[in-house]
Amino acid sequence: MTSSAARAAAGGDRTMSIGAVLAVLRDEFPDVTISKIRFLEAEGLVTPDRAPSGYRRFSDGDCERLRFVLTAQRDRYLPLKVIREQLDEIDAEAAGGGSGPRLLSSARSAVAPATDFSSRGGRVDRETLIERTGVDSAFISELVRNGLLSAGPGGFFDEDAVRLVEAAAALANFGLESRHLRAFKISADREAGLVAQIAGPIAKGKGTGARDRAEELIREMAALSVTLHTQLVKAAVRGALD
Repeated sequence: MTSSAARAAAGGDRTMSIGAVLAVLRDEFPDVTISKIRFLEAEGLVTPDRAPSGYRRFSDGDCERLRFVLTAQRDRYLPLKVIREQLDEIDAEAAGGGSGPRLLSSARSAVAPATDFSSRGGRVDRETLIERTGVDSAFISELVRNGLLSAGPGGFFDEDAVRLVEAAAALANFGLESRHLRAFKISADREAGLVAQIAGPIAKGKGTGARDRAEELIREMAALSVTLHTQLVKAAVRGALD
């Protein structure tokens, strides 16, 4: 993987401090922190150059790379292993004569959902939730009543709630009412307890990036649990139909 300095020389990029990178990214990713950026660097997702003084110097290409990673985590909940594989493919294509930042911009638009969430800052009120998911207020109330959906501080929902309501609405089209979906909630709570037992001590550990490492572990275990759950359900249904 080329350094920030090499990319800057090739593409005429400016270089920025980690604080400047944080300022650039924060409008689109309000939860990003310097610790998070350092964690992604430690994981090899971005490789900024180092000034003689030792300070990190990020290029515009590095910022675009960070946007790609953060978008994939936020909108697709992808673990870093999968994101790294995608970046390796993009790097290989760029090495073949493509433009790294241009390829990343194109790929990031494919990773992100069709709707632009960046201007909303991840906070969705009830009316907007109804508008974006196409359900009615009664459906939202049913999900809340059955413990499948809950609002955060100030009565706002997050982007995960949008996807949850969309999935519940799609299942409703198959005849499953919200009360039927409580089985999914019970299963999810049990899985969350298992994951928390593993991630909790890591999050409370000492050292920079402990919480980021725990969040990445949660993301990867969640992805694996979804795969496992899907396979178990498919196997069980096939057995019931035989």
